[in-house]
Amino acid sequence: MRRAGGRATWVAVVAVLVVGVAAWLVWPSTPAVRAQNQMITVVDGPRDDQRVTLDTSFFPPAGGGKAPAVLLAHGFGGSKQSVRAEAVRLAGEGYAVLTWSARGFGRSTGQIALNSPDYEVKDVRQLVDWVARRPEVLLDAAGDPRVGVAGGSYGGAIALMSAAHDSRIDAIVPQITWYDLADALFPDATGRGPENGVFKRMWAGLFFSRGGPTPDASALAGLGARSARDTGDAGDAGDTGDGESPARPAVNPPTPQEVRCGRFLPEICDMYQQVAEEGRASAAAVETLRRSSPISVPGKIRVPTLLLQGQRDSLFPLGHADANARAIAATGAPVEVAWFDGGHDGGNGEVDWLHEKTLGWFDRHLKKDSGAAQPAGVFTVTRDGGRDPGTRRPVQLHAIAPAYAGLSGTDRTSVPLSGPDQPVANPPGGSPSSISAVPGFGGLGANLNLSVDMAGQSAAFDSAPLTAPLQVTGSSTVKVRVTAEAAGTGTTEKESTGDIETTEKDAGSGENTTDNADTGNTTDTADTGNTETDGASRAAGEVTLFAKLYDVAGDTQAPILPEGLVAPARIALSADGTGEATVTLPAVDHRFDVGHRLRVAFTTTDLGYSTPSAPAVYTVGLASPAVTVPVYTTLRTPSTGPVWWTWALPLLSIAVAIAVALTGRRRAADEHDPALESVPLRISGLTKAYRNGERAVDDLSFTVEHGQVLGLLGPNGAGKTTTLRMMMGLIHPDGGEIRIFGHRVVPGAPVLSRLGSFVEGPGFLPHLNGRDNLELYWKATGRPAGDAHFDEALEIAGLGNALERAVRTYSQGMRQRLAIAQAMLGLPDLLVLDEPTNGLDPPQIREMREVLIRYAARGRTVIVSSHLLAEVEQTCSHVVVMRRGRLVTAGPVSELLEGGAAAGGSSTRLEDVFLDLIGDKA
Repeated sequence: MRRAGGRATWVAVVAVLVVGVAAWLVWPSTPAVRAQNQMITVVDGPRDDQRVTLDTSFFPPAGGGKAPAVLLAHGFGGSKQSVRAEAVRLAGEGYAVLTWSARGFGRSTGQIALNSPDYEVKDVRQLVDWVARRPEVLLDAAGDPRVGVAGGSYGGAIALMSAAHDSRIDAIVPQITWYDLADALFPDATGRGPENGVFKRMWAGLFFSRGGPTPDASALAGLGARSARDTGDAGDAGDTGDGESPARPAVNPPTPQEVRCGRFLPEICDMYQQVAEEGRASAAAVETLRRSSPISVPGKIRVPTLLLQGQRDSLFPLGHADANARAIAATGAPVEVAWFDGGHDGGNGEVDWLHEKTLGWFDRHLKKDSGAAQPAGVFTVTRDGGRDPGTRRPVQLHAIAPAYAGLSGTDRTSVPLSGPDQPVANPPGGSPSSISAVPGFGGLGANLNLSVDMAGQSAAFDSAPLTAPLQVTGSSTVKVRVTAEAAGTGTTEKESTGDIETTEKDAGSGENTTDNADTGNTTDTADTGNTETDGASRAAGEVTLFAKLYDVAGDTQAPILPEGLVAPARIALSADGTGEATVTLPAVDHRFDVGHRLRVAFTTTDLGYSTPSAPAVYTVGLASPAVTVPVYTTLRTPSTGPVWWTWALPLLSIAVAIAVALTGRRRAADEHDPALESVPLRISGLTKAYRNGERAVDDLSFTVEHGQVLGLLGPNGAGKTTTLRMMMGLIHPDGGEIRIFGHRVVPGAPVLSRLGSFVEGPGFLPHLNGRDNLELYWKATGRPAGDAHFDEALEIAGLGNALERAVRTYSQGMRQRLAIAQAMLGLPDLLVLDEPTNGLDPPQIREMREVLIRYAARGRTVIVSSHLLAEVEQTCSHVVVMRRGRLVTAGPVSELLEGGAAAGGSSTRLEDVFLDLIGDKA
């Protein structure tokens, strides 16, 4: 009674703890949050002569009272609905949150101005005015609310620009956004500026199309930030945020001007039309784009800033966060930088982690909460931690550094490269193109390694295999030399007029002479400034290349392009047709393992960019035979443990298991019956019921003697597997007992070491081969390797060379044979097999039958469960027939086979019994 009471107490304690933790996990942590929707009219424009109505939602802080405010901005093509989920979370944490659809998006009026100080920034200033009048918002002074701004992509830029133009803003959290919009759309890896940059035509085209005309403003589809906030800037589906759907405006066909420019301001539309046609950034375009960029307000962003930038982002790569960080830190304002697994090209997004980062930042700088969690460092990088062994889901690790050293890292290492000068061709029309990142889907390309360098269009230079791992964090550099080969004479057909032109080109001078076949007139384009092709054509004295840093694992594996990123560069040529430039490669955080090689490749085309349409041939070589890579020696992954209950509960469970096991062992020792020492198995009155009261095993009793091959026969659902599991101590019987060699079976009983078993299918580590699985299993028993009898077990398995293959490549039959071999390791005195012939072909079944008979003939005992009468008849010496958990009949197979025939029937008594069972089951 004392033992029973002690076990009951332990069970009760564990149950209370489990229920308590479960209740704590699912208990609602915050009150319900409900949005208040309103249309707010603002005045903007260079002369404050435009009236715009903004569709907004206000979320009062949960719990009431006064609280700091957060303005939550959406990405390009989205609306206030895109950030609703994050708004609810922040309001639940005690913030007053305002979301709005920016001018030109959702149900807001006005035209898109790309976060211009004269338009969107003025809108935000008036939203701050509106927030300051709310009774729920904490004020620092009259008209000055305690307010922060957060947002991704388009919304991140408005957070930065608003902080520069409105001193009332106290803290910002911009995500995956830009520093210089001109540089983002016209990048140049040689550092000469966007005027010499390569047009990012696919991203620009996608954005312009998202600002295109729509007859129904509430039906916008979103594009943009696949970030922690919403994994994609969703459009406004027309939901007001509280379950009410607004009336949709009448559907009217767009005007020709709307078709051309959509909802953009005319000057923005004209700028795009020009640069898309010419493929180059004009001085006016650069000025317009920079007016909407933090580069235009140096020294004016002076508030605490948390910069969250995605590593998978071909639109706004990590260099933009770096430039913002350096500019803001120069003012003395606190700055923290985090590179996470996300961005415009996909990735994990890390929604919860970035929410916690954002919340912690606002708690410190808006709530002035001294108890808020302080950052472990000012620079954090998300890294791949493999997969969780239980869930097989990716694990994200966060490496932390106490200081941010920029894209050059804390140190730089030179890695030698080798490779001859190589000729590359720019194809006519720039097609077909090599592929790095596909705008909006670059994450898919990175995950599936879809990067392609077209043959004949690329030059590659490799390092030697690494002798030590190399973690590259930041932007690498390489010095390239290019020579333009002299072009021949070609013909170009003008599609618009059908005229045929013969053009002679000097690659060095860039002068073009055109002979019109119809008129015989000759035009020197060098004098007129005209070009015979579109603006994407190669400018005089320039070569366009795309630089990439690959991870090459071996000759049989495709190279990996980290995050699918590429660095475009226009390299100026001298009069002799040669040019050199130091090219800055994309910023990445990537580990190159031992034995891997670094490869720097240069291609003449890329799917996402404008490239010259005129055919040309260049020779590409290295001006310096090395690539210089940045490393961060201060980045460390902290050994932070899980929350307390994730380790406390397992420890408690282990303690309970030990206590139960010790109790069971004492009871087993006390109840050992020496008279049954030579009896392999005796089951007496065994009973086990389901939760609904139905009995899976009902008062079952039988005995198995030495040398027998016992068949446990019955249809599916007869209780065979449940009986075997109780026999192995895996589940507790409700009544009766099981004794193996006289010892009562309880969990952890030492006598179970004399039992080998295979129940309910094989279970192996799929990445290990068959031999390693068996050896690992035996090591787990703690017994000497010499006691395993591997040779005998492997001979039984009969897998041959397949033993050296990964188990994931095995067929079901091969897994079955390996599982039987595992059960026979150590040559146990009692062998228990559950449906051992499943998945085996007829020859293997016959061989298995002979193995089991021989095994028992040496003085050991075998128990086989089966629902196949023929197998029991041919394999077993004795049989126990079960039906619905009860014993039907038992005895030697030979006697049961003779019973029916002796009475003059055509079938045996065993067959009659089994046919009755099948009929009853049906």
